[in-house]
Amino acid sequence: MKALPARRNRLLTAAVTAQAVREANTKRWTSELLNVWSQPGETGRKVGLLDPLTRVLVTGRSAFGRDEIVLDGRSRWVTSGFLARHKPREEEVEPLNEAADAEASPTCSNGSSVPAGVSPNIVAVHEAVCAAFPEITSYGTLRSDGEHAQGIAIDIMVSGARGWEVADFVRANYAELGVSYAIHAQNIWSVERAGEGWRGMEDRGSVTANHFDHVHVTTY
Repeated sequence: MKALPARRNRLLTAAVTAQAVREANTKRWTSELLNVWSQPGETGRKVGLLDPLTRVLVTGRSAFGRDEIVLDGRSRWVTSGFLARHKPREEEVEPLNEAADAEASPTCSNGSSVPAGVSPNIVAVHEAVCAAFPEITSYGTLRSDGEHAQGIAIDIMVSGARGWEVADFVRANYAELGVSYAIHAQNIWSVERAGEGWRGMEDRGSVTANHFDHVHVTTY
C-alpha cells in the first residue's frame, strides 16, 4: 500500500481533524443512500449508512474522493458528489384522494394490493411476492418521507426465516422487478455492490428501524 502524501497525512492527524469537527457549521443534504467510512482512502472502514434526504454537518474537507461529515461528534467520510446544498426535491406524489385510493394493480388472491401513485416496479414487486408468498397480506407503500413518498419503496411485513426467503427471492429477481436495493434484519443488498452479497448495517436501535419485522425494497 502506498504511503499517504504528506499533505494528506497532516489532513488526517487527530489535532487537525478535531479542529475541523469543532469548527464545522455547514449542513448539507444526502441525495442517495451513502456508505459512511471511518477515513478516506484505502484505510477507511465502513461504519454505517446514511439514508437519502438526511441533513448532515460537513467540515468542508475532501480527500480521496470522499467528503468529511460529522456524525455524533465524530469525523466520518462519504463518497463525494452526493451532498446537496438544498434538499433534493421529491417526486410529486398524488394526494390520497378517491382517485389515488384506487388500486394500482389487481387485488392479489389474498386480498392485498398497492395504491395508485406507486411506480410500476413497486406494482411488479407486490405482484411477484404475493404470488410466491400468498400468506403475506401486509405491505407498506406511500407515506410522507423519502423513497416511500416517491412511490419507489415498499415494506413487506414478514420476519424470521420467511423474511429471509422473501429477501432472497427479491434479490434473485431484482432485474425483472427493477430493484435497486433490499434491506432485511440489519443487512442490505444493492445492485451497485451485488458482488458483495448481503452486507451488515449499523444498529439503528429498534426492531423496525433495523428491519427485523419487514423486508424493505427500493426500486428504480
